[in-house]
Amino acid sequence: MINKITLLASLALVLGFHSAEGGNITGKVTLKGTPKAEIKLPLDPLCKRTVKPGVTPTTRFYATDASNGLADVFVYLKKVDATPTPTTSVVLDQKSCEYSPYVVGAQVGQTISVKNSDPILHNVHPTPKKAGKEFNKAQLPNGPELKFSWNKPEVFLRFKCDVHPWMFAYVALIDHSHFAVTKEDGSFTIKDVPPGEYEIEAVHRKTHPKGVGIVSKVSVTDAGGSVDFTVDITK
Repeated sequence: MINKITLLASLALVLGFHSAEGGNITGKVTLKGTPKAEIKLPLDPLCKRTVKPGVTPTTRFYATDASNGLADVFVYLKKVDATPTPTTSVVLDQKSCEYSPYVVGAQVGQTISVKNSDPILHNVHPTPKKAGKEFNKAQLPNGPELKFSWNKPEVFLRFKCDVHPWMFAYVALIDHSHFAVTKEDGSFTIKDVPPGEYEIEAVHRKTHPKGVGIVSKVSVTDAGGSVDFTVDITK
């Protein structure tokens, strides 16, 4: 009998912990309307040598799939408590004279590591407006990673290269872990959200350049929650 009681108590404890973890918020961001054609990047001769044959690099203002799913949208919960700063780094790479990824999320205080996978000199120039100090550092071809961090939120913190003025990346900095960036098909998943009622915001860099996007509400249970957004550029 004692063993059964112990087993049931342990099971209840495990289930309790599972419940406390919460569920995943899933959804999709869709683009409504037809954007202007992307612009071909003015690559210099050195950069052109790093591009695969047949590839024509362009701006990435509106990256959509066949169903108008919109990539590179930052989706996050509003008015929630801060969470511990991750010890892992968020990595930005420079390949074929472009930043990858183009949009990424990170937490305040988290290390942003920048790589240079090109056989070309770049300079890494983050230009925060709210987060803190501006930096401008040269990075040798395939050189050591450069590391940055900031202590205040900012959506979006711009990285650029002054040597190659078409190169940009955008880091969305917030003080908690409940965020995601939409994939190529516009889908996103925010993991391990405690049950409750939340405000959730979707921000697209081109449509919402000041970092103020589309706000909705979402209910989360142990099984998760779901919410979709439409970025309307016809207005």
